[in-house]
Amino acid sequence: MENETLIKPNIVVDMTGQVCPHPLLGAKRVLDDIKTGEVLLLKSDCPGTRDDLFSWAKATGNEVIHSEKQTGGTTEYYVRKGKKAAIAPNVTLDVTGLVCPGPVIEARKIFNTMSQGQIMKLVSTCPSTRDEVGTWCAATGNVLLDTQETGPGVWAFFIRKG
Repeated sequence: MENETLIKPNIVVDMTGQVCPHPLLGAKRVLDDIKTGEVLLLKSDCPGTRDDLFSWAKATGNEVIHSEKQTGGTTEYYVRKGKKAAIAPNVTLDVTGLVCPGPVIEARKIFNTMSQGQIMKLVSTCPSTRDEVGTWCAATGNVLLDTQETGPGVWAFFIRKG
C-alpha cells in the first residue's frame, strides 16, 4: 500500500510470536514513554491484537491511524499517542458497503453542492477508496486533510473542497 510509506513511526515494537495480551502491553509501555503526537509501529501476529488495540486506543485517547496485514501473517499497526485536533466536517457521507468507484462518485455529487473551503467526511469500507480519493483530490484541486481508520476496514477521509 502506498500509505505505509507516508507514515514514519518514531519507534518500532516487534511483538511477533507473542500471544495476547503481550502485544498490547508492549504497545502501552512504549506509548507511556513517547511524546504526544509521536507514532508507534506495533508488529503482531496474534489474532486478538486488532480488536484489543482498537478498543484500548479508543478508551485511552490514542489513535490507530493505519493497520496493514503483511505476508507471513503479521499485521503492522501504526498508533499515534494522543489524537490530532478533531476536524469538523460540514457534511458527512457514509458509503459503507458501497464498492469502488461508488464512494468517489457519490462524494463528487455532494461536492458539487458544497462551497469552496467546506469539508466532507467520507466514510467507506471499500479498500480501493484510499487510492481513489487521493487521485480524485489531485485531479480536482480538492485537499485530502486526513485519513483515519476508524475501525477494522472502515476508513474516514476528510476532504476540503478546493
